[in-house]
Amino acid sequence: MKVELLDLKAQYQTIEANVKKTVDELLKKQIFILGEEVKMLEEKIAQYSGTKSAVGCASGSDALLLSLMAFDIKTGDEVITTPFTFFATAGAIHRTGAKIVFVDIDPKTYNIDVNKIEEKITKKTKAIIPVHLFGQCADMDPILKLAQKHKLKVIEDAAQSIGALYKGKKAGSMGDTGCLSFFPSKNLGGYGDGGMVLTNDGKIDDKLKMLRVHGSKDRYFHSMVGFNSRLDTIQAAILIVKFKYLDKWNNERRQKAEIYNRLFKGSKVITPYIEQYNESVFNQYVIRVEKRDELIKYLKENEVGCAVYYPLSLHLQVCFNELGYKEGDFPESEKASKEVLALPVYPELSLEKQEFVAKLVRGFADGKK
Repeated sequence: MKVELLDLKAQYQTIEANVKKTVDELLKKQIFILGEEVKMLEEKIAQYSGTKSAVGCASGSDALLLSLMAFDIKTGDEVITTPFTFFATAGAIHRTGAKIVFVDIDPKTYNIDVNKIEEKITKKTKAIIPVHLFGQCADMDPILKLAQKHKLKVIEDAAQSIGALYKGKKAGSMGDTGCLSFFPSKNLGGYGDGGMVLTNDGKIDDKLKMLRVHGSKDRYFHSMVGFNSRLDTIQAAILIVKFKYLDKWNNERRQKAEIYNRLFKGSKVITPYIEQYNESVFNQYVIRVEKRDELIKYLKENEVGCAVYYPLSLHLQVCFNELGYKEGDFPESEKASKEVLALPVYPELSLEKQEFVAKLVRGFADGKK
């Protein structure tokens, strides 16, 4: 039985007519750059997330960079984040010229270990970027408390967690900015790249809107140096169609996660740990097992899709050698990179396929394949 890690074709079949109608109407209007659909989506996402405003941009990666630029993060500054995340989190910091300062992760949630942040704060520290990994929010209260104490900005990397809740608050709404991604594989994914920055600060909102169009408010007049990072109108239009289904899709992902949890109960498979105050949206369903790489080979032999997020901790990436980190500096992140594995989880995944996946994984983990 073939099981895709993510089947976007199955999702498209459920919304095809609406998407085609929306795109056709946009093609007739021929307004593709910052059209009214972009503003509509910004308003919908801001209201949904519980923030005063939202600024569409070209990608989740750009959302991070725009946030750092809006807070004037520059060479000589330091920004704290996790080494166990997608490259863009650290890459955005590097592009500003600031120094990346890593903090190890909590081994259960894979999010930044809040108990290890303060010891890394110096006079040069300007911001903290917590990542809400795999659809679960980081522990934000201690982070926000530290930020207030040391007068730091908090930029939430919520690329994988739109709709996730932390003590009743939506991901991306708690920091000074929150960064979303609309990459196709996300719970709310476009048909290409796209991103958004959430904020409650009117001045930052204005600055973000200028930075995304080369630092201009009035065309051809530039008060700062920005870059081209606009959310395409056609992507915004498609996302408006898909947005109506977001909560339904997130609930169905949680249901699939519960099914896996039940199927793995009593086995040697370590299932996702969700804090009691959190509500995850399971952008990924990530397990831990011994002999992970052997399991990957076994699943591929049986046509089951799977993926490793992430196979090499960021502090060990060649491009960051200049930071001076070495193997052993962040043991929990390094250990996770050798043991984690994401299994198929999406609303259209059938129970039959889930049971097939779980049977293979459980049999391998328990030595009964």
